[in-house]
Amino acid sequence: MNRFESPLASTLGNVILRDVTLRDGLQLTGKLLPAEQKIETVRELLRLGVPAIELGSMARADLVPTMANTLEVVQALTPEELERCWIWVATPGHVAKASAAGARNFQYCLSASDSHNKANIGRTTDESLAALPEAVEYTRAVNGHIQLCIATSFTCPFEGYVPEERILSIANDPRAEGTTDIVICDTLGQAVPAQVARLITRVRDESPARRIVYHGHDTWGLGVANTLAAIQAGAAMVDGALGGLGGCPFAPGASGNTSSEDILFATRPEWLTPDVFGELVVLSEKLLAELGEPNRSKAAQGARSKAEAFDWVMPAS
Repeated sequence: MNRFESPLASTLGNVILRDVTLRDGLQLTGKLLPAEQKIETVRELLRLGVPAIELGSMARADLVPTMANTLEVVQALTPEELERCWIWVATPGHVAKASAAGARNFQYCLSASDSHNKANIGRTTDESLAALPEAVEYTRAVNGHIQLCIATSFTCPFEGYVPEERILSIANDPRAEGTTDIVICDTLGQAVPAQVARLITRVRDESPARRIVYHGHDTWGLGVANTLAAIQAGAAMVDGALGGLGGCPFAPGASGNTSSEDILFATRPEWLTPDVFGELVVLSEKLLAELGEPNRSKAAQGARSKAEAFDWVMPAS
């Protein structure tokens, strides 16, 4: 084991971090970042080695104004860059528009609870599932990839606890055939590691073989713990946002995503070195300062500490 590798490396395997700053991270901020800055952020994250990025959403601009220029970002990126980028969609029309702009990776989102799906997308969960085959066909037409993303996989802000059987019924719905990944979302950040591990294990063992993605929030302080539990149960991709930015505007009680810096510090993929980590911290700090948002990342705070004998502490500037 090299000096920078996580002690958990043997169990973490080759898990992929997907940074969702530019989608979920920006949803609750009051400022629309210029397309040029979003493009620069995507390219900087890719340069530093972040394997995957969610660059925006096809949500209506009148409902989520910070996503208004998403297609401008897609159109500016190269096909090679877009291979590592994902875009949030909720209808076949979203896929058609995004693919026409050049996108090839789509996260088709619906909620396990009807109440949240109606608040978030404006239809029932079953109506979202009924439209999924058409979205899959649009994706196949451009040789793309589409994920089945299940929001409120643990709790709903309107209905409370969501039974595991509800998630498994969606995961096994024949209308989801053709999706390459399944995303399990702790939208409110109310799950605990044992719950996350159990549900990920059941999805792995009791539904069609697909890559499992875990999307967590740190509302109750368990974002990293839940992410590690998901990885150890079989998740191969996990979501995070710089500085713990984010939250769902249609889910009362939801706060920031699990911090990308905290996930990376815990998992320490091969591409991550203290110098690269320091550059990510600086990128995060600049973005958060411009947005007027606090930095919720404990690892970023640690990197700015005075414990200079520790490799991951940034040199004083």
